[in-house]
Amino acid sequence: MNGSMLPEDVLRDAPSYTPRPHELADLELLLSGAYAPLTGFLGRADLLALRRRGRLHDGTPWPVAVTCEIPAEMAARLVLDDPLKRTVILTDPEGAPVASIEVTDTWPTSDGLYGIGGPVRRMGDGGHGPFQRLRRTPEEVKALLPPGRVLGVIADRPLHRPQLAQIAHAARTLAAHLLIFIPVTGPGPDGLPPEALVRSVFAARDRMPPATIVAVPLMPRGDEMRDALLRARVALAYGVTHVLSTGDMLSGGGLRVLVPRELAYDNRDGQWRWREDIPPRNRRLPMAPAEIDDLLDRGFPLPEWHTPPAVAKELARVRPPRRYRGLVVFFTGFSGSGKSTVARGLADTLRETGERTITLLDGDVVRRELSAGLGFSKADRDRNVRRIGWVAAEVARHHGMAVACPIAPYAHARAEVRRLAVEAGAGFVLVHVATPLEVCEQRDRKGLYARARAGQLRGMTGIDDPYEVPTDAELVLDTTSMSVPDAIDVVLAYLVENGWVEPKLT
Repeated sequence: MNGSMLPEDVLRDAPSYTPRPHELADLELLLSGAYAPLTGFLGRADLLALRRRGRLHDGTPWPVAVTCEIPAEMAARLVLDDPLKRTVILTDPEGAPVASIEVTDTWPTSDGLYGIGGPVRRMGDGGHGPFQRLRRTPEEVKALLPPGRVLGVIADRPLHRPQLAQIAHAARTLAAHLLIFIPVTGPGPDGLPPEALVRSVFAARDRMPPATIVAVPLMPRGDEMRDALLRARVALAYGVTHVLSTGDMLSGGGLRVLVPRELAYDNRDGQWRWREDIPPRNRRLPMAPAEIDDLLDRGFPLPEWHTPPAVAKELARVRPPRRYRGLVVFFTGFSGSGKSTVARGLADTLRETGERTITLLDGDVVRRELSAGLGFSKADRDRNVRRIGWVAAEVARHHGMAVACPIAPYAHARAEVRRLAVEAGAGFVLVHVATPLEVCEQRDRKGLYARARAGQLRGMTGIDDPYEVPTDAELVLDTTSMSVPDAIDVVLAYLVENGWVEPKLT
């Protein structure tokens, strides 16, 4: 069974497309019924009504646009007045069918994409990945809930003692069953991978009232108010009657929202109480996320008064001290700037200590071994940098250190490499080797600038192709008057100071 009422030959011949991550997350929520009453992606009429009135075309209140886009050439092949020729198969990143959409509306959006609207139907076996058993539908969950009030909590961060005390107080006051929602699509606000977030919540389970735990593919949309409204709608679909706010959660849809008072740790007896009930001299306030990250980065244990030991253990596993964590050191700069020479020297110095596993991704070697066949158009340069970034992130995911040194002239491509590293749980250090173009031209060891000036070479960065100067580099070097050993020492000093390598390297 494929879950669709369409004939097999229609499904077999229908075009297929892999939506972007946020669209796949919306698709899963549509298929599960968590977006009720929606049964598919919104069309133009609904989107227009939503922008004007905050409601769908039929008057149903709804907080956000739930849309899907496909390439323009695929949209052009659809025949909307023929039910057999307007189906698109939506697949996961591995190409496995997830759902079919019977397209009832298309419209141009931007960048060669078309929006599509229409009902969706499930295909396949329901998905893969960690903790699938927790991805229950609203109907499955409501069948498990006891009668009476249900307190919903969106656990998009680990639950430390202050949050656990608030949850326990709210559940006890309401006499409500606890329903914990864990967002599992992409890293959380503090970069924690979703599977690690799930483990950390389970590690705190003995510190909370009896609870049902559900994994939901909720992705932030960059608008706190709309995100809160959408989360409230999803919670309502799962049978929640009250929501404990962990941020700017708003109600909407009939939910009661509880905004917790601020707790503090009472040094007199080791209890968490409302802040105003504790004299300042006996009070410890909850730690900020940055404080927690700093302790983990330096390898210090999280204090037990703030974090249960089982939760602290899970967080230390996923965020080990920096000297044991993966790292991507990414050099960028003009050809001839000295970035490859400094990168190779850095890699050699680190290899001598034997404390780190080093992978050097030199631009020329990558072009030959990984990106053979790519040219020097903007699109091909982006592909080359992304491939380097993907390999570097995979090296760092397994606690290695990747040193990369392509030209990487475009800011958005460098930002993508940073994102890949962070999502792999690794660190990222961008080193801009800012040697001026005129100095690089004087060096011109490969003769590239001379050929470009003579019109024999097109697409030379700095000559007829732009270089977007980084504004987010952790380090800036200029090798005009700085020797290679000195440049290497500067980078090493930064790595030592920030805990990525042991001090004895210097």
